[in-house]
Amino acid sequence: MSSQELADFLRRRREDLRPEDVQTETTPPPSRRARRTPGLRREEVAALAQVSVSYYERLEQARAPRPSPQVLSALATALQLTDAERDHLARLAGQVLPAENDGAPEHVPEDAQQLLGRLDGIPAYIVNDRQDIVAWNAAAAALITDFSRLTPDERNLTRISTRFRGTLCTGAPGSESEFSQQVAAQLRAASVLYPTDKVLAELINEFATHDPDFASSWRNHAVRPIPGVRKRLHHPKLGELEIDRHTLSLPGSGFSLVMYTAEVGSPSAAALKSL
Repeated sequence: MSSQELADFLRRRREDLRPEDVQTETTPPPSRRARRTPGLRREEVAALAQVSVSYYERLEQARAPRPSPQVLSALATALQLTDAERDHLARLAGQVLPAENDGAPEHVPEDAQQLLGRLDGIPAYIVNDRQDIVAWNAAAAALITDFSRLTPDERNLTRISTRFRGTLCTGAPGSESEFSQQVAAQLRAASVLYPTDKVLAELINEFATHDPDFASSWRNHAVRPIPGVRKRLHHPKLGELEIDRHTLSLPGSGFSLVMYTAEVGSPSAAALKSL
């Protein structure tokens, strides 16, 4: 169990909640103390989860023993966690075993390869939990870069985004940080699944150094997935495109499928068909 990480996650999710967010049948006990900081108090979360205040305080101080699945479920409900956050909480508490291997999977299942090949004309690639691009189709290479010319270390989504930052692909207005938040969520989940993966740890440190949005999301334990992100791409032949990046998990494989599409009938959609 990562006691410090668990404590930090609980504290940050508690601070994210407001009293008005939890006015349900189970209402926290009234308190006469003025609120000095935003978010719920520890005793309010303890009341919502029906655990003792002293136990919850010790959890946030990284001094409590491993919580049971029942306590974790109660805390997740009290803190209004999403499914992704519930899973992250369980992993931090040691309720989900890390993967048997030391790093993200490399071998792409045959059915995933077949799916990629059937996406005719739709730029798509497959990434593992470390965000290594392990397979791609011709349209993706034409849209982004010739992945075959990159070394395996360079063929990583975070490194590619850093390499082309400001020259190829940027966030659409109002969504500049969504990609960084998405990557932070994916790598945060991977870091719990593969705690001994040194390559992954180096990648996280590297990206946090170059991207303040990623660093902020990482510190805040942002694990809520963002399945779709709108991006503005400056293609050397097709000009400026506005496209949507979709990420679909491939259950049970440790891989995700990433696709790029454009709004039907738009100039960007017509340009993508010409790839």
